[in-house]
Amino acid sequence: MAIQPITPWKLRTRTLELGRRTLVMGVVNITPDSFSDGGLFLDTNAAVARCMQCLDEGADLLDLGAESTRPGSQTGSSHQSAVSAAEEQARLLPVLVGILKARPQAILSVDTYKAETARAALAAGAEIINDVSGLFWDSNLSSVCAEAACGVILMHTRGRPDEWATQPKLDRDSVLATVQAGLQESLNKAAAAGITPESIVLDPGYGFGKRGDENFALLARQRDLLTLGRPLLAGLSRKSFLGKALAPIHQGSPAPVDSRETASLAAMVAAILNGASIVRVHQVRTAIEAALIADAIHAQSTL
Repeated sequence: MAIQPITPWKLRTRTLELGRRTLVMGVVNITPDSFSDGGLFLDTNAAVARCMQCLDEGADLLDLGAESTRPGSQTGSSHQSAVSAAEEQARLLPVLVGILKARPQAILSVDTYKAETARAALAAGAEIINDVSGLFWDSNLSSVCAEAACGVILMHTRGRPDEWATQPKLDRDSVLATVQAGLQESLNKAAAAGITPESIVLDPGYGFGKRGDENFALLARQRDLLTLGRPLLAGLSRKSFLGKALAPIHQGSPAPVDSRETASLAAMVAAILNGASIVRVHQVRTAIEAALIADAIHAQSTL
């Protein structure tokens, strides 16, 4: 029994069938400064070993990032990026090549908004480009993706990471409308560049320009984003708004990153029940277990 409408997702060399069960995407950050696992996998061998572990635990695909998009970073800012395309590729490509040497059939996504890095990663064997900016931060990225006919994840981001702390708050009723309008703009950009709809998955962008309870308001109505016509990916793992929600059991302070795993699973299950076909996680095995339960509930609710 499918949990969502069965929808093909066309990647660079293959097609995935979304909707029959939740797919789990393991994330590995090859960075010194990511909020969750920064510095742990900056070494190529450590990163490849971590990716092998994720695959062995059952990850359906992997998402590799080599530039942090943590709040306050200079990522995507109008001035020079904190990480050059050359440095991003120096971190990323040896890991990508190492994974595919060991597991040629692994499905790899690369988390980048830079056209140069996307082009290099696709040439090295990546199947998917995961753009946190939804095609807004590098005007050349859409043409690179169209030319490669790769899978594309378009995420909604409100503003830039160095602006998030000072952005005006969104009221509960405007969060969904803001995200929906932004994702539609990204879809329009993709269509204008020749990216086929079948190549696209949409990501609401939890934590990316949404503060605190704005994320919960979005999660509660996430299913409404399916009206945009493409499957949804949800990345909630270890996000800061989850840590803030746990403050009552952490002496009034936000829970540290390493104490957010159970909250991450709870939010992930909510995302699956609210229409997500793919979940992006740091801990693969527990996510698979929780997704199986969510899928079982979802299958019965859609009979």
